[in-house]
Amino acid sequence: MPVPEPARHGADDHPADLAHDAVSTHAPHARRCAWAQTAPPDYRRYHDEEWGRPVADDRRLFEKLCLEGFQSGLSWLTILRKRAAFRAAFAGFDIDAVAAFGPGDVSRLLADPGIVRHRGKIEAAIGNARRAAALRERHGSLAAWIWRFEPDPASRPGHLSAEVLRGLTTSPESIAMSRELKRQGWAFVGPTTMYAFMQSMGLVNDHLDGCCVREAVQAEIDAFARPR
Repeated sequence: MPVPEPARHGADDHPADLAHDAVSTHAPHARRCAWAQTAPPDYRRYHDEEWGRPVADDRRLFEKLCLEGFQSGLSWLTILRKRAAFRAAFAGFDIDAVAAFGPGDVSRLLADPGIVRHRGKIEAAIGNARRAAALRERHGSLAAWIWRFEPDPASRPGHLSAEVLRGLTTSPESIAMSRELKRQGWAFVGPTTMYAFMQSMGLVNDHLDGCCVREAVQAEIDAFARPR
């Protein structure tokens, strides 16, 4: 339910496209963000169990950076349903393994029907792995570098209504993260993509007020040990 792109209402939309919808009450047993309320079960599970919960694992962070890039121009549900195939094709998104991919791997990936076969995105993922390895070498972990961009809670909206979320397509922190990654040579890491990444990895909690998991997600964020 991030907020970056114009809305394309439907179950296949990326959460970022539907953040401005109000909290839905279609299901009497639980109130969810509208993008998940009437979505297929796998998308609902993603909302309930993953989206917005803080992550410190380098492999998962790198995976999400890659998948956000592959999602560009597509629906997030499409990528979510291909995630297992992506993991198999990209060595579980192990940074060092992907960084070692060569031309033969690019050809292999372009022939893999289980993933998005886009040469630019495939080559970007490999290049980004090499830059992630260098960044990790300088900062100790990818997570330690990423979590430096967590916004000050005092700068966040006090009430996350649909109207407020319409304006949250980027943030100063996502712009800064995007700018720095691009400076280091990363690709497919625009400010809107980085804000969606921050939403999904728990750097911000953009579950709407009234969503059944908002408080639990916030409790995880509050208790989370930031990587240093």
